[in-house]
Amino acid sequence: MDALSPTLPERLARARADLRLGLPVALGGALVLPAEGPDPARLSAMAARGAALAVTARRADTLRARAYDGDLARLVPPPGADAPWVAAVADPTLDLATPLKGPFRSLRGDGPPSAAQARAALRLLKAARLLPAALLAPLDGPPPPGVAALALADVAEAPLLPLAEVVSARVPLQAAAGASVRAFRSPLDDAEHVAVEIGAPDRARPVLARLHSACLTGDVLGSLKCDCGPQLRAALARMGEEGAGVLLYLDQEGRGIGLANKLRAYALQDQGFDTVDANHRLGFEDDERDFRVGAQMLRALGFSAVRLLTNNPAKVARMEEAGVRVAERVPLRVGLTPQNAAYLATKVARSGHLP
Repeated sequence: MDALSPTLPERLARARADLRLGLPVALGGALVLPAEGPDPARLSAMAARGAALAVTARRADTLRARAYDGDLARLVPPPGADAPWVAAVADPTLDLATPLKGPFRSLRGDGPPSAAQARAALRLLKAARLLPAALLAPLDGPPPPGVAALALADVAEAPLLPLAEVVSARVPLQAAAGASVRAFRSPLDDAEHVAVEIGAPDRARPVLARLHSACLTGDVLGSLKCDCGPQLRAALARMGEEGAGVLLYLDQEGRGIGLANKLRAYALQDQGFDTVDANHRLGFEDDERDFRVGAQMLRALGFSAVRLLTNNPAKVARMEEAGVRVAERVPLRVGLTPQNAAYLATKVARSGHLP
């Protein structure tokens, strides 16, 4: 391969960026267009090619559509299906406004588009933090000029992106005057992860650590719907008291679904759904985060073992799987409010958190 040509991870990054712009991507013999806010002209062009609408089985269950492919459904749009129809099928926050969308006819068998093409498209949309709903049309011949192209094997599973420290700066905090903040970034992603190092932790001993996923509403705005802000401040305070620790602030808002989709989940919670059911209605799993990122950062900082501040056993398991030994799980029970009591109970009952 020419050294000036993009690598596979770079082509994946380009495809994610194009999808976020509303541009189509060629994927294993199919054209893929996000169902979230499609341009009417592009939607018409896709319809002329015989596009189907792929949604996850989670979303299909809400729509009462048959998911013949197990983890997804390929829906046949009715004649004259327009952008509002596509948006209403893709976005559950519109369900009350457009309650009558079916009945739906689901494809089964080889397609087109195939289940494998739809599965890869949905995986790519999740990585782009868009709603997991895609228009797919058969592609006979080369893709249109300028359209990025990928093979199905290119999107087989989420790759572990290369991550490197970009810069470190001293930032005195309320919890600890002796703190430094280190920014980590991958050249193949727009996420920026942060490691807050308190004091000078001994690399030869398990470090008091917390994996904290970004939460704009809780950490910054003081939302009472979750316990994220109190957990963030309590973790830093505990590290300040001990004189050493590291907090990994991961750019994985909304359990990895992105800020806009998290707010969609909040809108569904206002309709009476709990946090797990809201994610499912959006087409996502309970938790879409990738904690391998945290393990990468810890290793880059020279840590191989942690005392992990968490109530979530899944974080312990993911760290161990990624090669970081968890010497101790340190409970972190703070932030209960009347507004988040049901949310915290749901995390215990349905997401496996410890009370």
